[in-house]
Amino acid sequence: MNASFIGLLVLLAITVVMSIVTFALYATDKRRAQNNQWRIKEATLFMCGFLMGGVGAMLGMSILRHKTKHISFKILVPLSVVVNIVVIVGYIFIAGVF
Repeated sequence: MNASFIGLLVLLAITVVMSIVTFALYATDKRRAQNNQWRIKEATLFMCGFLMGGVGAMLGMSILRHKTKHISFKILVPLSVVVNIVVIVGYIFIAGVF
């Protein structure tokens, strides 16, 4: 295994972990919304999506049906998934993984 392939594995692991964390944040925010409790800032949800948690954000929106009426989430969450994919594909090409 060369260093660029190991780097890709690390990047993919970060993506999985951040997606799980982001999904958990969406679930927590949904539960807090239902119980009229303190909420997680929308900026935090967006930031986690763009920091390689886009898939978790997308799943949080679709599975939990949370933030689905907000136009900003309808635009920025899919955009975060695209950015995450661009980062991974960009790393593959720049590092010459394959």
